[in-house]
Amino acid sequence: MLLPLIAEYAEREQRAPLPHEVWHHAKRAVIDWFAALIPGGALEPTTMLERALAGDVGRGKSILYPSGRRATLRTAALINGTASHIVEFDDIFRDGIIHPGSPVIAAALAAAQDREIGGEPLLRAIVTGYEISTRIAMAVNPAHYKFWHTTGTVGTMGAAAAVASMLGLDREKIAHAIATSVTMAAGLQQAFRSDAMSKPLHAGHAAEAGALAALAAAEGFTGALDILEGEAGFGSAMSRGVDWSKATAGLGERYNITQMTFKNHGCCGHTFAAIDAALALRGRVEVENISRIRVATYKTAIDVTGNATPATAFEAKFSIPYTIATALVHGSVRLNAFEPSRLADSKVRDLMRRVELRVDPELDSKFPGQRAARVTIEMNNGRGFEHFQPTRKGDPDQPLSDAELNEKFLELAGGVIGVEEARGLLDELWRIDGMPRVAFLTAGRSAAR
Repeated sequence: MLLPLIAEYAEREQRAPLPHEVWHHAKRAVIDWFAALIPGGALEPTTMLERALAGDVGRGKSILYPSGRRATLRTAALINGTASHIVEFDDIFRDGIIHPGSPVIAAALAAAQDREIGGEPLLRAIVTGYEISTRIAMAVNPAHYKFWHTTGTVGTMGAAAAVASMLGLDREKIAHAIATSVTMAAGLQQAFRSDAMSKPLHAGHAAEAGALAALAAAEGFTGALDILEGEAGFGSAMSRGVDWSKATAGLGERYNITQMTFKNHGCCGHTFAAIDAALALRGRVEVENISRIRVATYKTAIDVTGNATPATAFEAKFSIPYTIATALVHGSVRLNAFEPSRLADSKVRDLMRRVELRVDPELDSKFPGQRAARVTIEMNNGRGFEHFQPTRKGDPDQPLSDAELNEKFLELAGGVIGVEEARGLLDELWRIDGMPRVAFLTAGRSAAR
């Protein structure tokens, strides 16, 4: 069975020496998560969840961001997990088609704050959650992603592993924690094929369900240890052509957390290669003289982000036509790209109508390991310009530097809590491994007043 092997790794990771590179990338993951969390925590549906769960807010030791309010462990995991997935700036593990940070870090941080545990065990738990969830995601994808949102499903397992590690559970209880989390895995693709608030809740539910599974396992609660590969288990029910060898390959030897994509645009990652290609051509074209824009990319990008007529900010984040049009007109796709004035921009709307999408079989055959696009811009005078984007800015083969990650953090967090406080929090996060407790990371004290 797989889970005992996975749990053995998780138990070992509680004490095993980690390479310096892994510690560094774990801190990068936490910083990137906070960058997405803080603006998301000030928006709906986060504020709706705080009202809906008012009975659990204002008590407990875990912290909600950016308000700094306290909440119970599970409620903080749910709300912060949701908040960190709202503005579409949270990390991606490309080969597994998953956003591991939103569920894993939300659950692990809530547990660390609740149990008054320090930064080093927190980072170890995060590494464990990332390594387990990203490998299970690779094993079941790409077929799983046809109907399921991997962040909501496999993210549950990563959250369970992280919290179980945080609690110091032995391998037997860790295995049962993950097993129980699997049966709570959820998140349907249709949630982000429509204008709805449910997609970020996938991440929040995964964080909360994973935390629940770990807390229950700590008390002796058991799960089906063959639930991943069993005849009526996760793989059979929710995927096809599963390669379970990927779930354990390289555990404790190769660290996927060093291969994360940190987003450079505030929208669905399936739009990124096309955006990067459009931006590469922007200096060579006059927008008002464009007659047609042709985008060739992989099929999933068009299935998920092919919306030609987005009417809301959420829909626009899942629209290649909108994101490349606003990139060409305004030069970036950051948070302000989805404000009402940008959504209604007549130049952008006019340019969107000239965008044509098609599947490129060669690029499609390389998904999910490569996310590429070819953009061709045809001008009214007959001239044409083409750019092939083989990867995305932020992918592991074209990563954000530490300096660029810092800039992203200050831009996103500083817009909510102020640049001075954001700088202070950023400095704390780079030093998190030396902190005896992480409960004082109360970002947004000024925002809470």
